Amino acid sequence: MEWKIIFLAAVSVFCTASVSCQSNSSMPLVIWHGMGDSCCNPLSMGSIKNLVEKQVPGIYVNSLEIGSDIVADMANGFFMDGFAQIKMACDIIAKDPKLKNGYNAIGFSQGGQFLRAVAQMCPNPPMHNLISAGGQHQGVYGFPRCPGDNSTLCNLAREMLNLGAYDSFVQDNLVQAQYWHDPINEAEYKQYSKFIAIINQENYVNQTYKKNLVTLNKFVMVMFGEDTMVEPKESEWFGFYVAGTTSKLYTLRESQLYIQDKLGLKQMDAANKLVFLTAPWDHLRFSDEWFIANLIPYMK
Repeated sequence: MEWKIIFLAAVSVFCTASVSCQSNSSMPLVIWHGMGDSCCNPLSMGSIKNLVEKQVPGIYVNSLEIGSDIVADMANGFFMDGFAQIKMACDIIAKDPKLKNGYNAIGFSQGGQFLRAVAQMCPNPPMHNLISAGGQHQGVYGFPRCPGDNSTLCNLAREMLNLGAYDSFVQDNLVQAQYWHDPINEAEYKQYSKFIAIINQENYVNQTYKKNLVTLNKFVMVMFGEDTMVEPKESEWFGFYVAGTTSKLYTLRESQLYIQDKLGLKQMDAANKLVFLTAPWDHLRFSDEWFIANLIPYMK
């Protein structure tokens, strides 16, 4: 019996120090929803959370709520400064004891670029795998529709963008303007964008942000092949319009972000850390079977 007691004591000490003592050795998962959604909508993030928990028994899932309740969470996705949201997310993650040894993350639509910013700016606790499902990593040049097409929030966002995406009031008060990328006015974009140009290190390379991103194990990018919401959809793989045009596109590997390795993506690519997936549907549409086969492996 003595050896059993010693063994159990050793296991107890090990479990205190390591996330691997969960029931199936799974790493916790952090979820960040997209525009017009909330942390706990049973038809969206709630459904994703349930699906993950069924496929990875015993996993701990934290679906980020950016605000005091789900109403504030949804509104903040439109009207709360991007970096203020990143800070709130980093605080939530840092204060969650179940995430202290590291976690995987999946962001949907704008939640994808927001979680990428978390990886760049907040390395503790460490993010292991990052999955971006429809994230707009080079921004967008168009706002054709959004969830709840007739909703007050969507219509107000469009009205504000019509005032001018780089107007200081719009930049300060509309999240979507902060990742508006005008290829006809690249200089204006780089000068006035208050989020996407900064995390993409367009004007200044923060070596710490670059170093933090490179430490990811895998950076999985999902592009929706029939996307009618994101313009251009290639932004989901870091592609975008060639400067001065709205028709000709470049790929990640043709971009200055990659060639100059401003984010460390070239380094990550050489280390086989970048994963490019195509979901053959419209924005954020996928089957359970596709999700299970293609994304669940990066959540274990």
